[in-house]
Amino acid sequence: MKRFFFTVICLTLGGIALAQNATLPQNITLKALDGSSVQTSAIQNDGKPIIVNFWATWCKPCNRELNTIKELYEEWQEETGVKIVAISIDDARSAQRVKPHVDGNGWEYEVYIDQNQDFKRAMNVVNPPHTFVINGKGEIVWQHASYVEGDEEELIEVVRKVAAEGK
Repeated sequence: MKRFFFTVICLTLGGIALAQNATLPQNITLKALDGSSVQTSAIQNDGKPIIVNFWATWCKPCNRELNTIKELYEEWQEETGVKIVAISIDDARSAQRVKPHVDGNGWEYEVYIDQNQDFKRAMNVVNPPHTFVINGKGEIVWQHASYVEGDEEELIEVVRKVAAEGK
């Protein structure tokens, strides 16, 4: 029995390590706020870090996180060159609320809608908010699910480290 649990733990930790070296799926179609289609392969930042945040209009922790980051984003960009890409997982019933929601909050992130949740599934996101940090090579180097006040401090520390490694 001990051997079984040890094996499960090793496989789980090994899976986490492998997931950290994964890259963003490239051929998933998202919808831009203007209604045009965008491939996930377009999520790039000239070798600088990218934060990919899965959120929804109805998700209170998502809104708290993105509003908190909004206050820090300009400073983060100047310091690290990071770009934030917010992926709404609102479905067909609520997708029309995304643009007014983004505009009303004054978010200056790249925002796309994953209406069919194909990107969400490909990234193994269960519930929003779910945040990923992507390095300059397009590799997923960190991820975090949920949000509590102060999580943005850990996020920027990871981004600073990734930005420093990319120089």
